[in-house]
Amino acid sequence: MATAPRPISLKYRLLLLIVPLGVVVDQLSKAIISLILPRYASIVVIPQFFNLVHVHNRGAAFGLLSNWPEAFTSIFLTCTTLIVLAVLGYLFYRLPDTEALAASGYGLIMAGALGNLIDRLRLGEIIDFLDFYIGQYHWPAFNVADSLVCLGAGLLFLAIWGAEEASNASHTV
Repeated sequence: MATAPRPISLKYRLLLLIVPLGVVVDQLSKAIISLILPRYASIVVIPQFFNLVHVHNRGAAFGLLSNWPEAFTSIFLTCTTLIVLAVLGYLFYRLPDTEALAASGYGLIMAGALGNLIDRLRLGEIIDFLDFYIGQYHWPAFNVADSLVCLGAGLLFLAIWGAEEASNASHTV
């Protein structure tokens, strides 16, 4: 007699929703920018605050390592991303099935890392297009994948902080 399949746990359902959706939104947004804006062009969206731009970044986040030799940078950052994804996968696997906030954080970080990895493997560089600034002071241009990583890190922080708060509360009772 066959047994019923075990239902997929919440953390895996979240991962299977967040990662593909995040990668698709990231890659689609980069494709649209590449179609509507020539490289190095910009469109003012909110004067003195926000532009859409089309720039490419061979380095890491915010242009770090962009002055290193191209071949070394590409190999180094690709390998680093693969290692980070493996570590995140292991940490996710060890996560209790009910940790929805942390699972969502891991999923967002993985989606962002994969989105930028696809660019690096396909183009040898990352497409960035979100340019926030005040006057002459510009934050480095970034993309949806970078935003996903930051949001995911924020959710992980909240999950860890919330777990610590709950632990501290149970010790004071």
